Amino acid sequence: MSLTINHQTNDISNSTGTVKLNGTDVGGDNTPLQHAGDRALVGGGASNGDVIQYFSIDTTGNSVDFGDLSGAKSGLAALSAAGRAVFGGGFVSGVGKTDVMEYVTISTTGNATDFGNLIEIFGDQAAGCSNGVRGIFAGGSNASAARTNVIQYITVATPGNATDFGDLTTARNRTIGASNGVRGIIPGGEINTSPSVTATIDYVTIATTGNAQDFGDLAVAIMGPAASGNDSRGIIAGGQDASGYSNGKVNTIQYVTIATTGNATDFGDLTEVKRLAVSTANKTRATINGGQGSGYVNTIEYVTIATPGNATDFGDLLAANSYFSACSGN
Repeated sequence: MSLTINHQTNDISNSTGTVKLNGTDVGGDNTPLQHAGDRALVGGGASNGDVIQYFSIDTTGNSVDFGDLSGAKSGLAALSAAGRAVFGGGFVSGVGKTDVMEYVTISTTGNATDFGNLIEIFGDQAAGCSNGVRGIFAGGSNASAARTNVIQYITVATPGNATDFGDLTTARNRTIGASNGVRGIIPGGEINTSPSVTATIDYVTIATTGNAQDFGDLAVAIMGPAASGNDSRGIIAGGQDASGYSNGKVNTIQYVTIATTGNATDFGDLTEVKRLAVSTANKTRATINGGQGSGYVNTIEYVTIATPGNATDFGDLLAANSYFSACSGN
């Protein structure tokens, strides 16, 4: 087996994936890159907005306090790679939207540390996902409250400012991201044309900068879904359809095979209708956490990704919450 060394990025790679990045293990022979894992982190939100909480996806139960963000934030996004979780953007009470990114080491509880700055401020639920080395944030609404099509990226093992990646097919907020470790998908969201809720799923190849392309369509146009993925499927759960804020929340779970473009397929139902929940996944399970039902909820529910069916109760968050972010890692 031959190794390739990139002296600009300090990547050492072989035919099966990147082995180290600046000395950090991120994969190796026949080992998938770390874009997900068994520890779920949930950060920020409309309630207890500076709190980061965690739980183990492979063991049902309630979440536990992990540490704190630098301040209370809502409408932020999160991604994980190389043993780190990065929280980006969001709305800071009394300040407005922020371009700050901060991170934690997933295996070690504690408070977040500054990572760098976004190229464009965003709030109102941008998408975040990664391929185990590079993380992307996509969409949201910018400092002037306009929906944005900007995709920006970071190298998760190296703190620093974000770099331009490309553009979404259309500007959108209240969307979400999921990844199979190669591709990132960005399903649904609010857009600038009528009707303002879209069924379009965008995708990018995370290792290659460029504009997003059309992947296919959701079964129903929704904004504010929860989404996560393993190395095969992406799960898209809940959201709000075009019928409005009062009665438009749905309990539908849909899925796609991320490696193959196409439309979403029905998976099953959540235990309740909700929008603006967040999702985390390991290789086997996806959890759907919190959100807005008749009010904010603290429910964690889960599905087995390989087996379509209805969600099952998992446990509870520390408090009922929405407008927050989540990711998972090792």
